[in-house]
Amino acid sequence: MLNFTWTVFSQTGSVDTYLLFKELEKENLERPDVLEEEIARFDFPIL
Repeated sequence: MLNFTWTVFSQTGSVDTYLLFKELEKENLERPDVLEEEIARFDFPIL
């Protein structure tokens, strides 16, 4: 999700998108376990 919001910001220059990126980045720093769970879900999808 971070990569997507950064890409949108870099292409549009939207301040709102940048603020969303910073908010998501802050949440990921506070809860790194959630990010790892999301990555694991992509690596091993439940069928």
